[in-house]
Amino acid sequence: MNLHEQLGALEMGVDQLIQAVVAKQAENIPETPAQTAAPQAPAEPVASDIASESAAEAAAAGTAATVVAHDAPASDEPADKPATEPAAEQPAAQLQPTLQINRPAQDEITMTIGDQMVALRPDQIGRLIEELSNARASMTVEPPPGIPPGWRFVSTKNPVMAVQKQSNGDRLLIMRHTGHGWVPFTFSPDVVIQLYMMLTNA
Repeated sequence: MNLHEQLGALEMGVDQLIQAVVAKQAENIPETPAQTAAPQAPAEPVASDIASESAAEAAAAGTAATVVAHDAPASDEPADKPATEPAAEQPAAQLQPTLQINRPAQDEITMTIGDQMVALRPDQIGRLIEELSNARASMTVEPPPGIPPGWRFVSTKNPVMAVQKQSNGDRLLIMRHTGHGWVPFTFSPDVVIQLYMMLTNA
């Protein structure tokens, strides 16, 4: 049963109750000349009182919500929506997590970002260096042209080398660094001569 059917049944029940009470009161009240002259006078207050009583009974029976829904003005907005909504809170500025690098053992380092720590073995460190090197080489900002003051480095003495001649005359020189791994360099023929002169004249 939908809302309109419930309201119709409620109104019909109220009308029947009013008629029954009015008829019963009319039987119990003796006729007098004044009442005979105006028999309809007390009907309105009695009907009003009966309507109030029936509304109270309906509320006690759990139908008050239906009556309120019928009397309330139509609205598209939900009934439980607050009249005014508070302004959305601005998200608090979050601090950037810091990177910490530790070396708990000779063949292991740990990297901590925020509260997450990762332990890296030598092979994983080599892969990380390779990925970072490839990414850095593709960036638009180039490394400093000169050697920065205080630069710390580890040199590899007599590294293992491999040379390959390219089809355009360039030479591909790959040297194995103990920290960076295999580092490739490409030299054009004139730079090969310059490199030879630098190494022999130094």
